[in-house]
Amino acid sequence: MRDAATTNRWTRVLLGAALLGATSLAGMPAFAETVLHRGNAGEPQTFDQAHTSINIEEFVLKDLYEGLTVYDAAGKVVPGAAESWTVSDDGTVYTFKIRDAANWSDGTPVTAEDFAFSFRRVENPAEAANYANILYPIKNAEKVNKEGLPVDQLGVRAVDAKTLEVTLERPTPFFLELMAHQTALPVSKASVEKNGADFVKPGKLVSNGAYQLAEHVANDHLTATKNPSYWDAANVKIDKVIFYPLEDQAAAVRRYEAGELDVNYNFSADQLKRLREQYGDEVRVSAALATYYYVFDTRAKPFDDVRVRRALSMAIDRDFLANEIYAGSQQPQYAFVPPGLPDYGEPSAADYAAKDQLDREDEALALMKEAGFGEGGAPLSIEIRYNTNPNHERVATAVADMWKTTFGANVSLVNLDVSSHYAYLQEGGAFQVARAGWTADYGDPENFLAMNTTSNKTFNYAKWSDPEYDALMAKSYDEKDPAARAKLLHEAETILMREQPVAPLLVNNDLWLVSKRVVGWQDNANNQHLSRFLSIAE
Repeated sequence: MRDAATTNRWTRVLLGAALLGATSLAGMPAFAETVLHRGNAGEPQTFDQAHTSINIEEFVLKDLYEGLTVYDAAGKVVPGAAESWTVSDDGTVYTFKIRDAANWSDGTPVTAEDFAFSFRRVENPAEAANYANILYPIKNAEKVNKEGLPVDQLGVRAVDAKTLEVTLERPTPFFLELMAHQTALPVSKASVEKNGADFVKPGKLVSNGAYQLAEHVANDHLTATKNPSYWDAANVKIDKVIFYPLEDQAAAVRRYEAGELDVNYNFSADQLKRLREQYGDEVRVSAALATYYYVFDTRAKPFDDVRVRRALSMAIDRDFLANEIYAGSQQPQYAFVPPGLPDYGEPSAADYAAKDQLDREDEALALMKEAGFGEGGAPLSIEIRYNTNPNHERVATAVADMWKTTFGANVSLVNLDVSSHYAYLQEGGAFQVARAGWTADYGDPENFLAMNTTSNKTFNYAKWSDPEYDALMAKSYDEKDPAARAKLLHEAETILMREQPVAPLLVNNDLWLVSKRVVGWQDNANNQHLSRFLSIAE
């Protein structure tokens, strides 16, 4: 935004040029650089598509890269690097036409082979991609990733330089949403082959999105500048985006209030009332397809005992968490799948959901006594792990007090930064109880329920295994009738909620602060806010 000082300076330049008889001012900028300052909720663990798993990475990656499809400002899937596609009559072959004008930031064309290479890279077991399962609907993907089938057997091929054919194992209604996921973002084959693991570093990262990586100072800021080679660069209104990894929510709010941030993701819920009173509709609370939950390490005693897990889950007063900790900005949750997913109906909640909290606590005491803990039994010591965040700390403190009051448990808390916390869980680190959250990658209950299958080594943090559950999930993949498929998934969720390797606590809402200067922002359940769809008001 141009200020008065800038205007005066350029007035003097123009007058001077006129007096000197200058014939051209073509080299002079007409406007000051437009910059968007974005508060992010932590330091990204990676900028490698094959290893990303959390939304603070997604926010950055989707500014730098563009998939075959993208989410628009309203959170709807629209064409991205692919200008169009066709689908075979049986729903198993997608043919994408990549835009002729789609180029990498180094000026070279984005090709079908770049996408084929990227998908093979994700499924190659040697890459150990965290989110390889996102592409499992592609023919042979799971066999390549898990069973050693040669990577060239993956169902992707470049028909020509700008035509990509993807063959699926079976019809997948949400496949176009998967293509908008950060795991499906392309990498430049030439750059990866030249630079190896260093392809993600500033000065080497070659991107195909609206922005390119200019600078990254870990734990301080990341700067992305407008990519002149982007196919729609003429319509990208913001010249530079600076992301700030602000895990300290109080500090983030202070910086927003000081005008240092234009948008900020997440803030402490105890500030909601004050912020709304002071900033009105700059405070955005949007419903999300997301579940906030605790997970029990079923490898460790006594959490290998379903009675203990159920007792601990029942003793948590979710209404208190939603209304007191989160000031009504979240809702109590008793099912693992959040409400609002199409064709699924009401999620299958735990069987104690309809009971009064006091009745739940009485039943929990009986279960814990039966398991040999509590009054007259063995002492119960529990450690709760959570990622650093004042809301999560308050939830953990409240849950610890509930477990101490109900069972006489000795509860301790331990926290790590968000990247380290999730890396520890994904790598199979031992724990007792841990906080986690999951936001839908695509609008289907399978996205939540598949996390807890035995075969999901990355996101089944509980290391829980149930053959009946696995069989129901496997059967759902082959069921073509939507109603019958939903019934199978409900049966699976019923087992999950009976066994409680995970204890759903809340349905998440996304909390943002968005300055009135920011134009084009739209709340959406997918929490998608690409900078290319925004502008700054003068």
